[in-house]
Amino acid sequence: MPRYMFVLFVSACFALLGNHSLKAQDGEFQPPPKTYMDRVIAPVMSYGGGGADWLVRETREDEEQPERMLDALKLKQGMTVADVGAGVGYTSIRIAKRVGKTGTVLSTDVQPEMLRTLASNARTFKVTNIKPIRCTATDPKLPENAVDLILMVDVYHECSDPVATLKGLRKALKNDGRLVLIEFREEDPNVPIRPEHKMSVKQAKLELEANGFIFKESIEILPWQHIIIFNKKVDPPAKEEKKTEK
Repeated sequence: MPRYMFVLFVSACFALLGNHSLKAQDGEFQPPPKTYMDRVIAPVMSYGGGGADWLVRETREDEEQPERMLDALKLKQGMTVADVGAGVGYTSIRIAKRVGKTGTVLSTDVQPEMLRTLASNARTFKVTNIKPIRCTATDPKLPENAVDLILMVDVYHECSDPVATLKGLRKALKNDGRLVLIEFREEDPNVPIRPEHKMSVKQAKLELEANGFIFKESIEILPWQHIIIFNKKVDPPAKEEKKTEK
């Protein structure tokens, strides 16, 4: 292969892998990374920096097995599911088909470009029960006590303000609701993802249990990822003070 063709090939590969690749991002100055509980917070995968292409890469079906992941969550018709950090709707469209016309998918993202593409993809697949929502780094913009399941696929590790995000997610969940993190396994050095885009079950438990969630289980059936499930910690009802007669 001529040298110039080899260089083009390697450049194309790194462009496809985008922010999740093992290649460091170019730039004259990189500010110190933010951390939370000794974990480096990964940068948000941008729409214009190859992020949208990464979300629909041809190998994703084999690497992440989205249908098998959703099978494990046992979604039911009529459920309200929030796909937080939904991107271009790769997972939202699959969820929408499972919850049916009586169910709702609240698809959130901080990037308007992602949401516009998501809406276009939903129209292409004739899915009408997805509601795109522009959230912020500190506010999920979800209705209170209304969501049966919140799903974050390769997203939580990018939240720049985990405390504020988790507070909003906890408010949005019904008392019997579930929060599910899909995260690349930090424990496995063979998973070819940059370290800051991985998370261990131990770290996930540490962070979420400090913010009002109870660890339920970790399902290990996917090639590269954990399915980490939490329940909402419900505060006990306030005790009424007994009035004493004078």
